Amino acid sequence: MIKFLQIGKIVNTHGIRGELKIIPLTDDPKRFDKLKQAYISPDISGNMEKYNVEKVRYHKNFVYIKFKEITNINDAEKFKNSYVIIDRKDAVDLPEDSFFICDLIGMDVYEESGEVVGKLKDVLKTGSNDVYIVKRKKGKDILIPALKSVVKDVSIENKKMVVSLPEGLVDDEI
Repeated sequence: MIKFLQIGKIVNTHGIRGELKIIPLTDDPKRFDKLKQAYISPDISGNMEKYNVEKVRYHKNFVYIKFKEITNINDAEKFKNSYVIIDRKDAVDLPEDSFFICDLIGMDVYEESGEVVGKLKDVLKTGSNDVYIVKRKKGKDILIPALKSVVKDVSIENKKMVVSLPEGLVDDEI
């Protein structure tokens, strides 16, 4: 299980006092209100430094964060295209039957009969429900709607998902 979660991407600076403009990478951007500390890094595997949140505000679809340790535009500039990262223990509690996308990616997907469907490679956010992109060993990727009637079981520990594919969803090649 991944220890850290990316919750935002820094796209620019704002003003001269070191404020950062961030695209939220979370379903609930208001989760930044509870943020006390975060790491900033180009990626999760990189050298991450912890920063203390001084102020959070929202404008349009962006989150603006002022960290105590970043005091001017020159300091802030070096963080462009980096990520705001948190420890998993600081993540928001998810509702039942909800999962972090990073925990789903790479999961083996099986039909209820036990037949292998493929590996979950990405999740599309469509608004009404998510759609899982599953890479098959042969043939085209399958788009599986993330509905309770389709997704029967998800085991994060075993990296396994069991689905009941609706008729006509898979075009088997002849």
